[in-house]
Amino acid sequence: MAKVISTLFISADGVAEIDPDWHFPYFDENMGRAVGEDYDTADVLLIGRETFDSFAGAWPDREAAGGDDAPFAKQLGDMRKVVVSRQPLEFSWRNCELITGDLLDAVTSLKADAGIRGILIPGSISVVQQLLAAGLVDELRLLVHPVAARKGRRLFDDGDAPYHLSVTATETFPTGVIRVIYSPTEAPTKVGYDEVEAQVSTGE
Repeated sequence: MAKVISTLFISADGVAEIDPDWHFPYFDENMGRAVGEDYDTADVLLIGRETFDSFAGAWPDREAAGGDDAPFAKQLGDMRKVVVSRQPLEFSWRNCELITGDLLDAVTSLKADAGIRGILIPGSISVVQQLLAAGLVDELRLLVHPVAARKGRRLFDDGDAPYHLSVTATETFPTGVIRVIYSPTEAPTKVGYDEVEAQVSTGE
């Protein structure tokens, strides 16, 4: 089964709707490497409408301009891009297609496709939220910025049950950004205060 991986820039208080004012000051070669590693895991991009509009409005022109980011722009252009939108779209960027029908059914089919190595979701908060709730996300790759954004959409919406996660890797960059990779996991055994009382330090 192909893995579904979410990659997000996120603030310390959980805001995943990035603001350039708090994001770009922390973008260094380490973050660039981490982003490249995330994209190298996949041969399909799954993108929400807003993220797609942002990508399609920038990366084709950056590829054509031939600057330092042109190789990455070409990588994006060459990848298969599956777009989630309630409205019909016409694509001028190559290798784009629109999901038809139910999102969860479409992602389940993509995961089961033997010809797909990995499915990466850049940004696209609402798509990630829906797939998390359905248990279809295999990894969350977060680049946690050392800033409390205090406004903007958060990754984790309100719900009845918590999402339990296991940490599979962490890395701290000189900028203070923490790269953390989570995988969904089972809830731990329920424990009350009586069971942990002995672990409480007296401070002596």
